[in-house]
Amino acid sequence: MQDLSRHTAVITGASSGIGAAVARKFADCGARLVLAARRLDRLEALAEELSATGAQVLIRATDVTDEADVKGLFADAEAFSPITLLVANAGIVSHSPTMEITTEHWHDVIGVNLTAAFLCCREAFQIMAERKRGRIINIGSLSAQMPRANTIAYTASKYGIEGMTRSLALDGREYGITASVIHPGSTVSELGGAAMSKASPSDKMMEAQYVAELIALMAAVPDEANLLTATMLPIAQPYLGRG
Repeated sequence: MQDLSRHTAVITGASSGIGAAVARKFADCGARLVLAARRLDRLEALAEELSATGAQVLIRATDVTDEADVKGLFADAEAFSPITLLVANAGIVSHSPTMEITTEHWHDVIGVNLTAAFLCCREAFQIMAERKRGRIINIGSLSAQMPRANTIAYTASKYGIEGMTRSLALDGREYGITASVIHPGSTVSELGGAAMSKASPSDKMMEAQYVAELIALMAAVPDEANLLTATMLPIAQPYLGRG
């Protein structure tokens, strides 16, 4: 088990799926947790579960697309415990034929998946730079390497996450800040709709817990090292090879 006791971690999109799995794994590894999502009732239930195991948890209902709300999240987090780690996980999935996508829908997807991640990363970066220490982990997607059909907005947002992470890693060097991105393949989660939330883990669909295990490994490496990028996918997902 990784030792994350040195970390106070802000996790966005923490109310379900990969975010909730990361919260549980980080709690097991000794991290202090700041959990953010829009659904306060889900956060309250998760905080009660984790607090019963001895974890130190702060929850905050947050709209990560709202700049003022993001600033408030990080101010509250800093008051709770000095932030050393951000997992920018909040996101939405979009499947729409390219010719049917409205400008409004495009902005919605980019706003949640990319701009909101930027807002969180910027706040974390500013705080971490003062202490010359910190780690940012962004949640990308297999779509940032190999898109599915009819996912132009989602794919663009996740390619943007890859580029943003590399810029953060470069700009963070002088401040002792590392930035990483993990690209998960198909994962059991509410993010993909009812079918994916009810799917059983298999060689075509991963448990969110598996992704959380890798994120914990990325978080646990020494401060002077960085696992820059990782790709994790079910072994039978149609990604490698040609038909």
